[in-house]
Amino acid sequence: MRRTTAPQDFRRADLLEEVGLSTSILATGLEYTYELLDTIDLALISRGESRLAATIELANLSAMIGNLLRSGISKASNGLFANNSPHTFPDLLHANNAKSNVEIKIALEDNNPKGHLAKEGYHLTCRYVLGQADGRYDRAARGNVVWVWELRFGLLQTFHFNLSNTTGDSGKTAVINAAGLKALTPVYCCLPLCPISPDSRRYRELVQIFSKESDPPPPVQ
Repeated sequence: MRRTTAPQDFRRADLLEEVGLSTSILATGLEYTYELLDTIDLALISRGESRLAATIELANLSAMIGNLLRSGISKASNGLFANNSPHTFPDLLHANNAKSNVEIKIALEDNNPKGHLAKEGYHLTCRYVLGQADGRYDRAARGNVVWVWELRFGLLQTFHFNLSNTTGDSGKTAVINAAGLKALTPVYCCLPLCPISPDSRRYRELVQIFSKESDPPPPVQ
């Protein structure tokens, strides 16, 4: 069965619209990502193998999600954004204005997204969980199906990253810090998939933004 997103899980953001993105484009990009992941899973299962999330390392899974989401957004933008070359900053190239290029960062659960270097510019962050095929998610036990629970968008500066290059580390890392996450506006959140403790302040803030009692979002075309 084709996985879809719910219109009430999206919220508009001025910066998002300024660069030419929309909730409709993001919804299409997410559903494109789900469609291809499900196609891969079905092929693996038909051959007696485990699903993709149980087959490859999580870092590689995150990279794949980022690549698929980038392609989905590009296709949905009707030529406004194009895919950049693999492993090249930024991920999405704006057709008319290089200042509106967008970098995509992926993270598992409530981890802060990271890259190798602190790079200023527009960022779309995507955080996902591993749940069940029917959409159920248990914070205490990972499943093997990718479900995106949050998207954020905004403009990041160098100081929005914590840099690391310690001896014995796997290499340079630039993790989006708390100030960076705060600078990014939540534009999508599926609360039943949220891995954050319901007792936390962060969860209550998301509920305030995305609860059904909030102002209704525009319809996703």
